[in-house]
Amino acid sequence: MSESIVKTKSFELAIRGVNFYKYLVGEKKEYIMSKQFLRSVTSVGANVREAVNAQSKPDFIHKLSIAQKECDESLYWLELLKETKYISEIEFESIYQQNNEVLKIIRSIIMTSKKNS
Repeated sequence: MSESIVKTKSFELAIRGVNFYKYLVGEKKEYIMSKQFLRSVTSVGANVREAVNAQSKPDFIHKLSIAQKECDESLYWLELLKETKYISEIEFESIYQQNNEVLKIIRSIIMTSKKNS
């Protein structure tokens, strides 16, 4: 997977996350978990960007590892929002899949980078 793919996909995820946050606050009146979700989902792309501009291979891996943690945290908040009935199974499924796809790409890049270093 190329860095440009994960850069694009993580940015698309952030946009979707911001819109999902606006929906949760506006329609569902949920302010706490949605804010945590917003913070983590937008952090993914920001850390991917930092990784792309990394000074060294270890720095690259470190920044992507932070992106991985943030991506996984986003999944946690989505699961919690679903289990507490703030979002439906259908609302959950689509954004969860997109989030999980980005997580898998990041993990794959980290593993490949570690093997090649």
